[in-house]
Amino acid sequence: MEKLLIKGGNHLKGKISCSGAKNAALPIIAASILSDEKIVLKNLPYLQDITTMFELLGSMGAEISLDENMNFTINTSDLKDIEARYELVKTMRASILVLGPLLAKYGEAKIALPGGCAIGSRPVNYHLDSLKKLGVNISLKNGYIEAKVNKLKGADIVFDGITVTGTENLMMAASMAEGVTTLQNVAKEPEIKDLAEFLNKMGAKIDGAGTDLIKITGVKKLQGAEFNIPADRIEAGTYLVAAVVTQGEILIENIDPSRLMQVIEKLKETGACIEYDKNSISVFMRESIPKPVDITTAPFPYFPTDMQAQFSVINAISSGTAKVNETVFENRFMHVLELNRMGCDISVKGNQAIIKGVNSLYGAEVMATDLRASASLIIAGLCAEGETIVDRIYHIDRGYERIEEKLNYLGAEITRLPS
Repeated sequence: MEKLLIKGGNHLKGKISCSGAKNAALPIIAASILSDEKIVLKNLPYLQDITTMFELLGSMGAEISLDENMNFTINTSDLKDIEARYELVKTMRASILVLGPLLAKYGEAKIALPGGCAIGSRPVNYHLDSLKKLGVNISLKNGYIEAKVNKLKGADIVFDGITVTGTENLMMAASMAEGVTTLQNVAKEPEIKDLAEFLNKMGAKIDGAGTDLIKITGVKKLQGAEFNIPADRIEAGTYLVAAVVTQGEILIENIDPSRLMQVIEKLKETGACIEYDKNSISVFMRESIPKPVDITTAPFPYFPTDMQAQFSVINAISSGTAKVNETVFENRFMHVLELNRMGCDISVKGNQAIIKGVNSLYGAEVMATDLRASASLIIAGLCAEGETIVDRIYHIDRGYERIEEKLNYLGAEITRLPS
């Protein structure tokens, strides 16, 4: 199993470009099932989760090709299988995203109950209960979701809880349902708007994505389309945090700052100087010790849960004490035990962490437990004294494209150790 060896103490400095967003790309790849025509996707990140989604579509009979400009063409006109098997689904919860498109296109689907990061309950019942309102018959058998429908019919749906992938699944299913569907208590993440924009390019009729009410007027057929995957706001936020903890100065290009304003505002509270325009963000950490910042995670447009672990490192070396309240996922403080091995002073009670700043962190052997936790351990290694080894880095490869290459380009010293 590969590991990362990190030598701490270097100040990050320089310029990098933000990769395409995994969380935008995955539902858009799944949506390619809806059309018999070719789909061309640009700026796809090279990540394990993207590869897994392509393997999933390929197992169903999709044709996928890559041209000399690194653009992917997907043809799902001749799918021979409507089953998403456990051996692929177990590694990635986003596999559930093929459920809505398969029902819209073929009227049936068989999907293994999803796996992915072990960060608590992310109930698929929000998806299933809402699909039932479109007329879908659903049963759970031997670890699989078996779903069938003669014809999807529009309905007024209010989600029991906010769910990003649930909102996306229903948008895709309803895009080819008979009549009008309205969705309320929906996710408002930028990736929801990205999916709506892509579906509308295919000929769907979706209004209100990113607001409290999404209205979808079903159409009979969706066409092919080209789409450029937007930049990954969480990747950008992660590198901004890395610059802050190393007293660095970096510029990130190809990123829309409106997608992470809460992160930017919290970084300013630490003492960092942040500047941005419509396509880039720069950070200069003028303070030798960051100020502590209290955080409460919540769905967009509030502070993202996917940045909570990274900010724990800022608070761990801050000049005071901070409180972090996690309201989105249970069990999302699994990184704390590993950070404490490096000298952090973090205590957890329920959904709250109390982080007391310490003078310095120390390199240690640590183990990643999920995608964002692994990012926090790398960030801690960058500002720690000595060497840090991060194990189980397959988590990081699921969501960060060439992370050690990008950080090394900025002045870090990170080596990927073979298994």
